[in-house]
Amino acid sequence: MTTISYPPKPSPGDRMAVISPGAGLPGLFPRPFELGLERLREEFGLEPVEYPTTRTMGATPQERAADVNAAFADPDIKVIMASIGGDDQITVLPHLDRELIRANPKPFFGMSDNTNLLAFLSNTGIVGYHGATVMVQLGRPVAMDPLTAESLRAALFTSGPYELRPAERWNDVNRDWADPATFDAEPETRPGAGWTWVNPDRVIEGRSWGGCLEILGWLLMADREIARDLSAYDGGVLLLETSEEMPSGEEVFRTLRNMGERGLLRRFSALLMGRPKTWSFEQPNSPEEGARYATEQREAVLRAMRTYAPDTTIVFDVDFGHTDPQLVIPYGGLVRVDGPARRITVTY
Repeated sequence: MTTISYPPKPSPGDRMAVISPGAGLPGLFPRPFELGLERLREEFGLEPVEYPTTRTMGATPQERAADVNAAFADPDIKVIMASIGGDDQITVLPHLDRELIRANPKPFFGMSDNTNLLAFLSNTGIVGYHGATVMVQLGRPVAMDPLTAESLRAALFTSGPYELRPAERWNDVNRDWADPATFDAEPETRPGAGWTWVNPDRVIEGRSWGGCLEILGWLLMADREIARDLSAYDGGVLLLETSEEMPSGEEVFRTLRNMGERGLLRRFSALLMGRPKTWSFEQPNSPEEGARYATEQREAVLRAMRTYAPDTTIVFDVDFGHTDPQLVIPYGGLVRVDGPARRITVTY
């Protein structure tokens, strides 16, 4: 089995590769992207370096993979961050140079479609970081959410335990990036209700795996970056969250059912379920409609887990997905889920 290790951390002043292995949306929406670059320089002290396809929509999988390979190969680059997600990064994976990347491990930050690259890195022996993209978290209007900024700073520059905490306020309603007025005010937030625990009778510490549920479903269908020996996941912590495409409760259940039939769900001792995004431009739910959607998803998850892994400790509404704020979770790194104390600690 592959031994997974943490790559060396950057220091303020180091160069950071900014790449678009999913979609080159910085070319369509430069304002949040350039705001994110500015914050990387001024608030985190890193020097972002763009690659040829970073602002290019429609770049081929081979071209995007070349940027990923080049970022890992460059000895002057100390850390890598995705600009945003996308929907076809799975086509990039076959063109990555696994041996080159294994020989030049670096921290990679991304989420959503970047689940592909995070799973690839984990399978290659490198801990990645689920969370923080330039356009979304760093390009947030007016200011980054303090909880996001604190988590990202710790993940970037420190090594060791970091305790997660529930967001006191959160948001999942977006404003139009094409409208300059979007950046005149911070997003409106609503009160958080904390985490919900199921089977909180034990303490679990294991390596994490998972990511965006829709992307995991595609990886499973293509049979890519899934460990051949499923015992590699034994005792681990499964991370799952859903995107702005807002899959129905039945779709969530079916994906989990298939994971259960494959023998995956029972391998993990704990499941952290990200707070679901309940609003999109295509489906602008009211708060009441959004609450119903979230309840439907939770019931779907519970139905699948009761069937395939009834003893698993589950924590719902952890802020690591497509909502704001966003906590960074080490992917392939250690996560401690302390049920009796109702605490989650990650190791950065």
